[in-house]
Amino acid sequence: MVNEQQIVLYEYPFNERVRTLLRLEDLFDKLDYFCAQTHSYCHHTALLTLFEILEVTSRADLKSDLLQELERHRQSLSVLRNNPQVVEDALDAILREIEQAQQTLNCTPGRAGQQLRDNEWLTSIRSRAGIPGGTCEFDLPSYHAWLMRDPQERVTDLRQWIRPLSQFVSGTAIVLKMLRETSHRAQQVASQGQFQQMLQGRSYALLQVRVAADLGAVPEISANKYMLWIRFTAADREVKPKPVERDVPFELALCAF
Repeated sequence: MVNEQQIVLYEYPFNERVRTLLRLEDLFDKLDYFCAQTHSYCHHTALLTLFEILEVTSRADLKSDLLQELERHRQSLSVLRNNPQVVEDALDAILREIEQAQQTLNCTPGRAGQQLRDNEWLTSIRSRAGIPGGTCEFDLPSYHAWLMRDPQERVTDLRQWIRPLSQFVSGTAIVLKMLRETSHRAQQVASQGQFQQMLQGRSYALLQVRVAADLGAVPEISANKYMLWIRFTAADREVKPKPVERDVPFELALCAF
């Protein structure tokens, strides 16, 4: 049996809402990592990641989408109170997390990250960051001076700039966690590297593929509410991916809201 550490997870979103949440999750994870480092290069990358988060959260409907999903989960879990098969303490803890996430989102008025957009110094860095090498010291001497500050000072600044966007962290984590927990896993085999499955028109939100890393097979996924297709290609870093022409065992999971 393959070790869990040797399994690679691939996730495919069925809709734009889940796609946005997965992007946010990935960006916030990277932001936390780079903020925790001390080198100026890491803090430069953290700031660029913050700009990406600012771009993703500019969607006007993101906040309302999250609130809608959190409220739906809160209502569905609330009816489980007094159910003898449910651990009350665990249920209460989940409901508190959801309510806290709702409060955090509701307590932040206006457009997400507007304070950052109004910061002229950050805006100048953001505009130059889109140019290859555009943030060199001769282009932005004040930014270079900031990167030369004590690492803890930079971390303090970064945390302050992140705060207006942190309203999305817990809500995103809760919605994706509860979505992933609906998964129905099944062992499958892609015959000659190809796999198809009818979905009978059911609306799924997320597809997961787990495949052993030592197989050197990367899934290319296409799906809609009627059918999903998976084609495995060789992970050999060639200019054009080569299709795998052997049977590939993998685990498939479908998640629905």
